[in-house]
Amino acid sequence: MTAESTTHTPPATSALLTTVGNKIRTMRKEKGLTLAQLSDITGLSPAIVSQIERGLANPSFTTLAQLAHGLDIPVGRFFIGQPDTASPVVRKHERRNLVGVTKKSMGEAVYELLTPELGGGALEAQWIETPPGHDTSATPFRHSGEEFGIILAGRKDIYLDGECHSLEAGDSITFSSDIPHWYKNSYEEVCVAIWVNAPHAW
Repeated sequence: MTAESTTHTPPATSALLTTVGNKIRTMRKEKGLTLAQLSDITGLSPAIVSQIERGLANPSFTTLAQLAHGLDIPVGRFFIGQPDTASPVVRKHERRNLVGVTKKSMGEAVYELLTPELGGGALEAQWIETPPGHDTSATPFRHSGEEFGIILAGRKDIYLDGECHSLEAGDSITFSSDIPHWYKNSYEEVCVAIWVNAPHAW
C-alpha cells in the first residue's frame, strides 16, 4: 500500500483525507468493529488504518477498496457529501477520481468514475488507465457482484483464481466478483479499459 504523510499535502487534499478518514471511523464504529478487527478483515495494519482514519495518510485506490470491502460498502460511499450533479451526463473533465483529488498515491494508474452518482444506483462504471508494470496481485480483490471489462487500448492480464486471461484492445471479460481476482499490465504500453461492477461493490 502507498500511504503518504499529509504534512506537505495541499489544504484541499488534506481536507478530503480528513473527511474520508472520519467516515471510515464512523462506519467502522457503526458496525461494531475495533481497529484490530478491521485490520484483520482487510489485511491492513492497525497503524495504517488508524492513520487513514485520522487523515494522516493518503491511501491508494487498492487500500480504499480493501477498507470498503471490509466494511461491506461501495468505495464511493467514502466520498458521498461532495457536490453532486443531477445530470445523467458525466463530461470527461468532470469525472471523479476515485482516489480523491490526486492520482499520486496510485503512481501513474488512473481510476475515474463514469457513472454520475458515487455509491448510488445498481452499477458503477470506471475509466481505468494502468501503466506498464501495474500489478495488484499483492492484494487480490474478492467481493459480491459481477464485473464486466473491455479493453480500449493496450493489453492487460486478468487473473481469476490464478488463471490468467490476456486481453487486448476490443476484448472483453465478464466474471463473478466473488472469485479472487487481480490485474497486471505486463506489457510496454498503457492499458485503457472500461470496467463495470454490478451491483456496485467498491
